[in-house]
Amino acid sequence: MTTYLLAGGGTAGHVNPLLAVADGLRRRDPRAAVLVLGTQEGLESRLVPERGYELLIVDKVPFPRRPDRQAAAFPVRFQRAVGRVRGYIRDRGVDVVVGFGGYAAAPAYVAARREGVPIVVHEANARPGLANVLGARRAAGVGVAFAGTPLRHGEVVGMPLRPEIVGMDRAALRPEAAAHFGLDPAKKTLLAFGGSLGALRINEALAGAWRDVLDAGWQLLHITGERSDLEDPGVAGYAVRRYVDRMDLAFAVADLIVSRSGASTVSEIAALGIPAVYVPYAVGNGEQRLNASSSIAAGAAILIDDAAFTADRVRSDVLPLLRDEGRIAAMAAAAEATGTRHGTENVIAMIDRALGRTS
Repeated sequence: MTTYLLAGGGTAGHVNPLLAVADGLRRRDPRAAVLVLGTQEGLESRLVPERGYELLIVDKVPFPRRPDRQAAAFPVRFQRAVGRVRGYIRDRGVDVVVGFGGYAAAPAYVAARREGVPIVVHEANARPGLANVLGARRAAGVGVAFAGTPLRHGEVVGMPLRPEIVGMDRAALRPEAAAHFGLDPAKKTLLAFGGSLGALRINEALAGAWRDVLDAGWQLLHITGERSDLEDPGVAGYAVRRYVDRMDLAFAVADLIVSRSGASTVSEIAALGIPAVYVPYAVGNGEQRLNASSSIAAGAAILIDDAAFTADRVRSDVLPLLRDEGRIAAMAAAAEATGTRHGTENVIAMIDRALGRTS
């Protein structure tokens, strides 16, 4: 029996691909022991047990950014975390460590190396995090979601995705999806969203341009986010929702998407072959712009900076797209060629190679 230790967490961007791989390993061999290493503070502390996996806890030890008291304490705290993970590896007979980034990944990589256990790294973002940069140096396999990700020995494997995305037949699901949102399945639909909390810039732009979208002959499904106070005008063809727990239905009815460009969002949209207008989140280290670059280079998407995304910009850049069926079709074909629904299988194949076997 093989024992896998999947390490990572903190945010959905780390936890979701980790769980997709965990599910894939368990489907393939129900006897395999799939363990998850995470912190008590991260999203994994809730999501991992809910999915039925044992969560092994390691202390959250952030890399120091400036010389202060925390920096002075870092070496001792980090070595303590490494020691705990080494204990897990020995006690549980771990055969391979698979890291997805985040606070739990760094001590897992060091512990695996010291215990002589092979390491596999998966990086979801086009700009890798520090833990994965370090882990990739001596990893047996390094998988990246996007071409051009600057990780040593990186191989494009795509993003491990949710089962409802992997198995979706958009055409078959479209009538149910349209009915769910009160839309017409025969009309083209623009889907706009900015994550569970929403994106103020996208909300404001669409609030000022939704009539133009409808006048172009399209419908609009606008998911505003839970923090939004944008009111639903109650107009046919304009569906406003604060939160949607069936994003598979939203994707099924969409012919063009306006959204942020988080790694999972870009990967899911490309895998489903949907054209997109990306409005990258302006805060952070610029990874959202980089995440969208492969789709843009392939002709599957266009990018508009957050500061520039206004109602006028919707009218000048998005409306011409809505009126150009040929370009929409070409963008959809490019998206299908760029995306993959086989990220989970590709990562598992990499794990198998690290263990010296074939899938």
